[in-house]
Amino acid sequence: MAEPLTIRFDTRRECEAQFRACVAASKARLELFDPDFAVFPLGSPDVDAALRAFLAGGGILRLALHDPSHIERHYPRFLRLLRDYGHLCECRQTGRGLRNLTDSFCIGDGEHVVRRFHSDHLRGEAVFHSAEACDVPEHRFAAIWEESRIVLQPTTTGL
Repeated sequence: MAEPLTIRFDTRRECEAQFRACVAASKARLELFDPDFAVFPLGSPDVDAALRAFLAGGGILRLALHDPSHIERHYPRFLRLLRDYGHLCECRQTGRGLRNLTDSFCIGDGEHVVRRFHSDHLRGEAVFHSAEACDVPEHRFAAIWEESRIVLQPTTTGL
């Protein structure tokens, strides 16, 4: 087993690089939370290719967010990915009671996490090969997921 690795970042480029590394390191499960996913490069061609490879390998992708409008307006590739892999992807929108949550994170396989301490800032850290570092974000994600409703379905009927 690899030794835990912690990388701190404070720029958009570094944050995006760590997000890409987390996607690349993950094989079975990706769980993401962000208020609107404006910082995550979900619409870029390389991330689309990485997510498609992840999903083609049987991975599960779950996103929780406050507002889907940024994804709807700026990430057509990601919307196509949801359509193509709807059986392995789910997006949920938080209710009003959770709109005060301002952190942002991506958890890969319960072993890797990229997190920004506040969604208004780019300062954060990535930790790879550490289930312990993922414990709190995983519990937060589970609670957020439970209190959220399905959004960004591929069709109006969700089929």
